[in-house]
Amino acid sequence: MDSRNSRLLRCALSAFLIILPLVFSALAQDDSDPNSPTPILLSLGNSTRALANELNSARRDKRLSKAQNRAFSPGSKILIYATNLELMKDEGANALRLYVKDGLGREYRFPVVEMSPMRGQEWIYAVTVELRDEIGFWEPPTANGDVLIRLTWRGLSSNRVRLGLGTIGGDIKDEEGAVPTPLKNFSVQPAENAAALPSVGYRWSGDRMRFLEQATFGPTAALDSRIRRLGLRTWLAEQFDAPYPSANNPYPNIPLKSSDAQNTTYGCGPNDNSVTYRACIREHYQQYPLQNWFFKEAFYGDAQLRHRVAWALSQIWVTSGVDVQQSSHMIEWHKILSKNAFGNYRNLMKDITLNPAMGDYLDMARSTRTNPNENYPREILQLFTIGLFMLNQDGTVQLDTNNVPLPSYDQTTVNNFTKVFTGWGFCNNNTNPACSNISVGTVNFKDPLLLNQNNHDVTAKTLLSYPNAQNTNIAAGLNGSTELDLALNNIFNHPNVAPFVSKLLIQHLVTSDPTPAYVGRVAAVFNDNGSGIRGDMKAVVKAILLDAEARGDAKTDPNYGKLREPVQLMTNVLRGFDVRSYSGTQPSDGVVAGLASGMAQNPFYAPTVFNYYTPDYVIPGTALAGPEFNIMTTGTAISRANFANTMVFGRINISESVPLGTSIDLSEMQALAAADTSSNQLLDALNQKMLHGTMSANMRSAIMTAVQAVPSTTPLARAQQAIYLIATSSQYQIQR
Repeated sequence: MDSRNSRLLRCALSAFLIILPLVFSALAQDDSDPNSPTPILLSLGNSTRALANELNSARRDKRLSKAQNRAFSPGSKILIYATNLELMKDEGANALRLYVKDGLGREYRFPVVEMSPMRGQEWIYAVTVELRDEIGFWEPPTANGDVLIRLTWRGLSSNRVRLGLGTIGGDIKDEEGAVPTPLKNFSVQPAENAAALPSVGYRWSGDRMRFLEQATFGPTAALDSRIRRLGLRTWLAEQFDAPYPSANNPYPNIPLKSSDAQNTTYGCGPNDNSVTYRACIREHYQQYPLQNWFFKEAFYGDAQLRHRVAWALSQIWVTSGVDVQQSSHMIEWHKILSKNAFGNYRNLMKDITLNPAMGDYLDMARSTRTNPNENYPREILQLFTIGLFMLNQDGTVQLDTNNVPLPSYDQTTVNNFTKVFTGWGFCNNNTNPACSNISVGTVNFKDPLLLNQNNHDVTAKTLLSYPNAQNTNIAAGLNGSTELDLALNNIFNHPNVAPFVSKLLIQHLVTSDPTPAYVGRVAAVFNDNGSGIRGDMKAVVKAILLDAEARGDAKTDPNYGKLREPVQLMTNVLRGFDVRSYSGTQPSDGVVAGLASGMAQNPFYAPTVFNYYTPDYVIPGTALAGPEFNIMTTGTAISRANFANTMVFGRINISESVPLGTSIDLSEMQALAAADTSSNQLLDALNQKMLHGTMSANMRSAIMTAVQAVPSTTPLARAQQAIYLIATSSQYQIQR
């Protein structure tokens, strides 16, 4: 390493130590947008103690005058009071969350069970809260004394006020800047505003950038300018019709090979470790061509939204190169995902069910009436459509009288579906017009699975039972193709499908822990797109991205958003700085998957059918669902920093498997650093480009100190320092 690179690396490492607390305080951002309707919790008189009452039979419209400076028993129900909420029609308690911080710094979530406007003061809401941790971490003996509570709504957080649990007092301190918010300060109804709309467009440039982070693989100046001209809805309509994949980046056309890589005729031949042999293995027996195609499409493709939704679907309907042998097999699977990304979920269900890669991965292609296999029947229920437990339409779990979740199916149901999915195999009959003419010695992973009725279980089956269920009972003696459609209709019309699928897609596109209200609004669109059609993916995606909980210039709830999964972290950084080849003279070759692999997300190599991370993962010690944190470890955190260091201070070099390499263009930031030695212009520009204007004062101060430690005579090094520190910060690592 030359002396210049050594100096830059030392600067990067020293600055990383300065910024390290920010990297791991991943939920610490607290920026406010004065244009947004931020909820306010009311307090007593000249105190920061919550205006609160124990819930009893007294009339709620008279409770405000009876609030007392008192403690409340854990497990009881109380009324607290909030204002500055402009609610949509039918928006209720499931749009709110109450977070609690105790004297030990731990955070819990108490259930909000009801909300209603005060009579005569409809802009004040009485919010009924149950004083128990709904996630299950809270232990009452350790929670006596004052706690701080805050109310969140659509990603916006209220002020924190005090509440006594068991007793009043303790060591917990008010947040810096906390002030009393007594009722007398809010005796006039606030003006109506855009927050009352069920779905909103952008008002500020920050929201355009936020939208692009959710709907694409990263904002660019050109896309931001286009949305500024077109508006969100017109851009979405344009994306729904955009050709895919890009004309200059078609799907790789990889011939099928023998399952034996060393097969002389249909494989790569004897392993002589030659350049030719290694290239053959990469192209055919690894996911190398699919990965490179995927990243090139993410970097440069115009149909960004379809590519993004297909990537989300690939993490729901999982197959994996861990078990699926050849790139040609996985390419056909991805084609189905992208084809159905804006189609109907029912069509996706059938196409994926008969996809040979899925048939191989979850064994349906080998399941017969004499040797049935329950892998695919189990996973289509558990992971792809309805989940393990019965759901309300807002995605919350239904409980029995003992507060135990109600199962959505049992082993008997799985056994019956297993019988349905028997008899399907690879389409290797070259005399059948449904099958392509596949070379002898290879298996047909191009065409859908083909039914062999002789291998199908023709006994009667009992499937899912639910109100107005379709095809719960299937008669004996039916053709396997008929049974398949009946069974898929039985699953598709289950009431769980809408909230289950809607929540998963929200998690992938917008926020890891959406409110039930958000899930419910999207699920309603899944159930009916407005024209009586169920499962319309265009309508669902549009509802997700335009929902009031998704939109806004900045979100003040520190629990809102999602940890950028490694692939999206990479593409957001690289697209933001005009990703190109090693030399900078042509596009990147897309050979960047190795960097994602170090962060525990090797594209198209999910470790299990549960994806890279589980969708219901809760961050330990918190009340927060955060699926991507499932792969956030000490090692992967360092790999995230290493990715930023590689791309900001270096580039991906050309080698045998890397024909063009990859780099980013820092000339614009270098020019700003050169033009203004104070570095204010540089940080202003990066704040807008990378953080849509939400950089906190503490973060700016820390980065400014590190940047100014670099000599002003090396403006490129200053620009690199600033970009590196932002890319590795918690405020950037969390997509909000």
